[in-house]
Amino acid sequence: MARESTELTAAGQERRAVLYRMVMPDHICPYGLKSLDLLKRNGFDVEDHHLTSKAETETFKKQHGVETTPQTFIDGTRVGGNDDLRAWLGLEVHRKGEVTYTPVAMLFGMAAAMALAVGWGGFASTSIPSTVERFAAIAMCLLAVQKLRDVESFSTMFLNYDLLARRWVRYAYLYPFAEGAAGLLMLAGTAMWLSVPLASFIGLVGAASVIKAVYVDKRSLKCACVGGDSQVPLGPVSLAENLMMVAMAVWMAIKAWA
Repeated sequence: MARESTELTAAGQERRAVLYRMVMPDHICPYGLKSLDLLKRNGFDVEDHHLTSKAETETFKKQHGVETTPQTFIDGTRVGGNDDLRAWLGLEVHRKGEVTYTPVAMLFGMAAAMALAVGWGGFASTSIPSTVERFAAIAMCLLAVQKLRDVESFSTMFLNYDLLARRWVRYAYLYPFAEGAAGLLMLAGTAMWLSVPLASFIGLVGAASVIKAVYVDKRSLKCACVGGDSQVPLGPVSLAENLMMVAMAVWMAIKAWA
């Protein structure tokens, strides 16, 4: 196995690798640094060659018939670039355009940590209901931030499936601001007359849109929930986001008017 080949040899000597990477006065290749780190962490004695100019880099690529650097050689055999090295070592390789739930998981994880931190810091109640309320409100704010980073890109992806935005395009541009406003108001515990109907409306429309696109039309789409460059597939997570907003709105309404 490739992973096993990184172990020390029977003689107790380290395996050797040769790495060629760009190290120029105005540019140090980040993938070269990653490859160097991977090799060292996997027990290799690295012969690190620097390509210090564009001319030297182009000459190297022409000599070896490759289009990119860095390039790693192990036991005289070319392994390839950083992704190729990761694969050779048996590590996960993230391909461009590959679907992933990681951004959503990280966002919700941070929202939960922030909700707990506020309680532990003595700024609010540490009860489970209060913590859940803060989590939902903070998650809405963080989701809105992801969309607001590039509203144009978000709106383009959103128009692929949102039922209201397809009828009224401006809604795609207003949505991130509405989500953020609802989250902030709920976090502050104020103006429930505005935040409750706002969250309920966008949550219900969003849920209906996901159900129609994914479960009725059986379309395979990317979700715009974490921005227009998202690789998160439209489906259960997207539906859960919208239902969370509706549930939060109902809960806050019950609290406010009980």
